[in-house]
Amino acid sequence: MNIQIHSVRFDADIKLVSFIKSKLNKLTQLSNGIVSAEVYLRLDNDEERENKITEIKIEYPGGPLFARKQSKTFEEATDLAIDALKKQIIKQKEKMRGI
Repeated sequence: MNIQIHSVRFDADIKLVSFIKSKLNKLTQLSNGIVSAEVYLRLDNDEERENKITEIKIEYPGGPLFARKQSKTFEEATDLAIDALKKQIIKQKEKMRGI
């Protein structure tokens, strides 16, 4: 799977990038039809505690899937987005099977 990670207005450290890649690679266990993933990491301008945003778009045979989550840390936001994508993949697989 081709993974592209974009950090907007900051530089993501290697630890965060490897964390995101390992989480995305686990999605391939759920479905090997994932072609590519594009991740955007953003800092919200608000001075709130939950100002880290992770957006993940994956190219999937049934159409692109997208999740956007906001949290206190990028790791937590990534976990939430991956969970949302897992649900979408399962739903898409059921739809393709005609269930």
